[in-house]
Amino acid sequence: MIELRTPTQIQQMRPAGRFVADVLTALQGAADVGVNLLELDALAHAMIRERGAESCYIDYHPSFGASPFGKVLCTSVNDAVLHGLPHDYVLRDGDLLSVDFAASVDGWVADSALSVVVGTPREEDLRLIETTTRALDAAIGAATVGNRLGDISAAIAGVARAEGLAINTQFGGHGVGRTMHGDPHVPNDGRAGRGLKLAEGLVIAIEPWFLHTTDEIYTDADGWTLRSADGSRGAHMEHTVAITAEGPLVLTARD
Repeated sequence: MIELRTPTQIQQMRPAGRFVADVLTALQGAADVGVNLLELDALAHAMIRERGAESCYIDYHPSFGASPFGKVLCTSVNDAVLHGLPHDYVLRDGDLLSVDFAASVDGWVADSALSVVVGTPREEDLRLIETTTRALDAAIGAATVGNRLGDISAAIAGVARAEGLAINTQFGGHGVGRTMHGDPHVPNDGRAGRGLKLAEGLVIAIEPWFLHTTDEIYTDADGWTLRSADGSRGAHMEHTVAITAEGPLVLTARD
């Protein structure tokens, strides 16, 4: 069921968005060569406790997950692009790291993700991150009252296709509110002018993710981490966005 939020409720969602943004900023600063993924998860866990927030991941067990997730972050490295389960892995020079984080503050959820290169970057990785960021920005620009859901999806796909990237539609954006995942599903490909009409009060997570040379993925033996079928690397960017009369409001914007 699609739920629309009042202007007051959207204001009440701001602290969750600010907290998620602050955690991702801290994680981006902490991610470095020699840092263990479990250290990043512990940092986020400590910030959750300090804020009195609640993790959306630790007990999360959807049908596609092998077991409750058990961590508070998704950390996807190199050929992993989504749902990366933090494990005993030390970041190496040149690793492409995607971090996804969602939390609840005062009963409201925000969800966001970013990708960074640790240490010495590869030019193709920087370009992939830049393309994914542009796709997210284009999608946010289309998230206006009176547009259609397909306009958001088409904006993402247009940026990807201009760069020759394939697009996977198995996983994409989603509604956000009292829970992390709700209606509507926001695919990363679609036709402009089609689909749900965007109304004031709709709050969605928009999350383009791309792989260098494929759109095919498989689930790692850990039961969670999604990896590219051909070993190519991936990037993932996400913001929680409220559709308002004044235009799109990015609740998880980072300073």
